[in-house]
Amino acid sequence: MTNDMSDTFLYTTTLDPRAKPLIDELIFEYDSRYGNYFNADGAAAELNRYPPEAFAPPNGNFLLLVRNGETIGGGAFKRYDDRTAEFKRIWTRHDLRRQGLARKLLVELEEQAARQGYQRIYLTTGFRQPEAVGLYLNNGYTALFDTSVDPEIYKSLPFEKDVSHLAPSYSVETSGSPQRLAAAGR
Repeated sequence: MTNDMSDTFLYTTTLDPRAKPLIDELIFEYDSRYGNYFNADGAAAELNRYPPEAFAPPNGNFLLLVRNGETIGGGAFKRYDDRTAEFKRIWTRHDLRRQGLARKLLVELEEQAARQGYQRIYLTTGFRQPEAVGLYLNNGYTALFDTSVDPEIYKSLPFEKDVSHLAPSYSVETSGSPQRLAAAGR
């Protein structure tokens, strides 16, 4: 059971010292699952493939989930194309898994991507991450690969999801004159 009262989202950058636990554990986890399968230099090279600016507004964002001052999860997105955000690095601390934290991060990232104008999410996960595959399939993502075959033949497993329904809606506010547009739900 999560202690929701103390869980907060923090939008920051990959350079924030509070991101270090997330990045360190991602490197450890990717290296333990894949070794140098994808890159001779291991996960650190993959994680450093994109500059911090790729995950900064207006085209991207970087999110940490913090509980009682400790980073317990995170994720990011960057621009994939004009209407699509690409999610990267969705992670929860290994000792806090199976509590719904990854889903909570996924929902928050989807909503933030929509607030930043994206209508579609694209992401990939590795073939040795069945938990991630389950997370995406159970949260409305469409697999862009044949789920009935051994995932290792694909190496990288792509997914997509339409989030256009999350876009901020605008309504005409009639309290007072003149009428003005107000973002609903803000």
